[in-house]
Amino acid sequence: MAKKSSQVTLISIPNNLIDVIYTACRTCYSADGAVEVYNNITSDREKKLSLIKKVIKSGHYSTIEHIQVTFAINNISRAATHQLVRHRHMSFSQKSQRYVKEKGEFDYIIPPAIEDKPELLEKFNKHMEEVSKLYCEFLNSGIKAEDARAILPNATTSSMVVSLNLRELIHLANLRLCTRAQLEIRQIVKKMCDLIIEKEPWLSEHLVSKCIRLGYCDEDNSCGKVKPKNG
Repeated sequence: MAKKSSQVTLISIPNNLIDVIYTACRTCYSADGAVEVYNNITSDREKKLSLIKKVIKSGHYSTIEHIQVTFAINNISRAATHQLVRHRHMSFSQKSQRYVKEKGEFDYIIPPAIEDKPELLEKFNKHMEEVSKLYCEFLNSGIKAEDARAILPNATTSSMVVSLNLRELIHLANLRLCTRAQLEIRQIVKKMCDLIIEKEPWLSEHLVSKCIRLGYCDEDNSCGKVKPKNG
């Protein structure tokens, strides 16, 4: 069955996110020990944010690595999960195609480029129907799901729990919000970032595509949003 879009839910974020980052920042530039810094932390949010922004701007990113966030993601294609898992500083728990059997028609994502062409969309859906029938035939003949899955396409949906620290989230946003990224993963990362920004609006200036952060485009083929690096 075709699925229109992914579902992303933020399931874990520290309640004391600002205090944790501030403690890390102050510890690096204070004669006091880390315990004293945390125990004597100021209640002035703007004062804390002022220091945090200054430290991040200086490139001292280790201070934000202490913040771990976790998302639950549904209706993501296997093509997109394969892209996500290339990010090394993230943790993943994903629905197994070895142990979870697809029942009846499996769910799949239709790329917009195919969806926009009715004659190709019909062929695409027909192909998915045939794959589904063959998959079920394999299972019914006694073939294990771990072997029957060999015929499932990249469009097959999956679900996963994803955890990463704040530094890696910024890196993920910088790369995957770029218009050169595939639309599906761009939309998923945008939803992840929006959920974090809803909790911590000050992060909006960091959870952007790399061209916004750099002030120029370093891609070979620029979309024209900002000027090329050597333009």
